[in-house]
Amino acid sequence: MELTASKQAHDTPAVIDTLTLAPKQRSLWGDATRRLVRNRLSIIGLIITSLLLFMALFGPMLAPYSYTEQDLMHVAQMPSAEHWLGTDEIGRDIFSRILYGARTATLVSFFSTSISMLIGLILGAIAGYGGRWADMIIGRLTDVVMSIPGILLAALIAVSLKDPVVGWAQRVYAETGFFLFAETTWLDLLVIFGGLAFIQWPGYARLIRGQIFSLREEQYVQAAKSIGVSELKIAVRHLLPNALGPVIVAMTFSLSSAMVAESSLSYLGVGVKPPQASWGNMIASNIGSWSYRPWLVAVPAMTLAIVTLGINFLGDGLNDALNPKSGRAI
Repeated sequence: MELTASKQAHDTPAVIDTLTLAPKQRSLWGDATRRLVRNRLSIIGLIITSLLLFMALFGPMLAPYSYTEQDLMHVAQMPSAEHWLGTDEIGRDIFSRILYGARTATLVSFFSTSISMLIGLILGAIAGYGGRWADMIIGRLTDVVMSIPGILLAALIAVSLKDPVVGWAQRVYAETGFFLFAETTWLDLLVIFGGLAFIQWPGYARLIRGQIFSLREEQYVQAAKSIGVSELKIAVRHLLPNALGPVIVAMTFSLSSAMVAESSLSYLGVGVKPPQASWGNMIASNIGSWSYRPWLVAVPAMTLAIVTLGINFLGDGLNDALNPKSGRAI
């Protein structure tokens, strides 16, 4: 008896030491963060994206000139100490317009991506959990939208809706005098939000549908069903949160796509109109002078290229971090 008690007392510290030294469970998001910070390109992308957000938030306050201010004594001037990136053909400061254009690009990309993600989330969840007919109807709808070239469809929506929306706002202002409708510039952005959201939502719907189809057969979902948890609660509490990683990655790439699309629409004259600052309309306004004043086109074009490249770097890093089997950190 004494021998047995002595043996148990001798073995107890080893058990305690084993439990103490057992590694703590690492979370999915913690592992993803560690993989992300080890990826050099994703850090570069994060820095560029952070600079874009800083420009969008504080750029107009830091800009040396207003985006509409003209310096007629320095028209089409090359970069100088007074105008760091030069001036355009009517004397507006390029650096200031780049800063204001960053706000335009960020607003359009953020809101259009958020709207499209929300629409795709709802329709994708219905397709994945609503039965055969819901899946078929939503699937055919996504096929139709995705069969039309995105820029063409967004341009068609912008052209079709802009005049009716602006006309409605002007009538409301004439009848009510409501200050919000005195200036219709924000309606340009609203129409662009709608056009870009309409061409982006099918991708999210397909992504969410696929995630739900793969996740709903998991053991924890089947266990929740077996104890009587409702389908809606399973979708909201189990399926959608576990599909969040791929959605975050998709949103990152959608942000850069929306920026390029907004600039393309503005370049074509159906997006943000002058004098509002947009990188696309800055390129369009000065494309005719490219051969003898290349900085007027090169500066906004290079800004757009660097920003979209940085966001894509961040998206690749997030993809590798959240889906480690898809690639390896650089």
